[in-house]
Amino acid sequence: MAGRDAHAVKRKIALTIAGSDSGGGAGVQADLKTFAALGVHGASAITALTAQNTLGVRAIHLAPVEIVVAQIEAALEDFDVAAIKVGMLGSAEIVERVAERLRRSGAGPLIVHDPVMVASSGDALAGAGFVEAIRASLLPLVDCLTPNLAEAAALLGEPIAANEDQMIRQGGALLRRGPRAVLMKGGHLDGDAVDLLVTADAVLRFAAPRIASRNLHGTGCTLSSAIAAHVVLGATLSEAVALAKDFVRAAIERGRDVVLGGGAGPVLQFPL
Repeated sequence: MAGRDAHAVKRKIALTIAGSDSGGGAGVQADLKTFAALGVHGASAITALTAQNTLGVRAIHLAPVEIVVAQIEAALEDFDVAAIKVGMLGSAEIVERVAERLRRSGAGPLIVHDPVMVASSGDALAGAGFVEAIRASLLPLVDCLTPNLAEAAALLGEPIAANEDQMIRQGGALLRRGPRAVLMKGGHLDGDAVDLLVTADAVLRFAAPRIASRNLHGTGCTLSSAIAAHVVLGATLSEAVALAKDFVRAAIERGRDVVLGGGAGPVLQFPL
């Protein structure tokens, strides 16, 4: 046993707390594929089971909140988790209980939150009181919030930002609600794909040429989990955002000509 320990290799570990996508394109499946592609071991706590494919979401079954918390407890008690990606939570009760458990972790793992409310297909993924619970319980614990423009607007109760100046203003408004950084994702605006990392000290602009593809399912999950993974591997947050955008761009390029199902397919974290 001593000889084995002398040659043991410790892997970096990240935890995803998110919903399961039965089509394998987003959610926990996208997070774990991203972690693996970047050389990070992924643990998971599943908050919801979704029946979905490339055509849309057919059904959602939220996990009992006690099971959600038990999964998180199991991961944090045994593994040296360096980062936690939080995705779909689905209900106000799950938000509040997850936040309560993460609060007990203190200044421990980095927390990246992708505030998933609607699937790529347009199907709602969260219930009543969800936004209010996110604002009150979770945002103050988050190190990096990664909303798209619709999610940022919903969290603020405002119209969707129409330009970069409005993105900066909304990012600052979200920052005042508790996160240490807000990555405003501008992928739904015309022109280049521009994301803005808003912190108390600066606004950093990350731009990349837009790739024409209908296979964009899982981009948000992939980006947020790639940010978490790169921080685990030693990058600063701004470096992690740049590296994560490069990773997502490559995943879009790999998947744009691939046919998986009859609708909008996923990005590909690995080559086929």
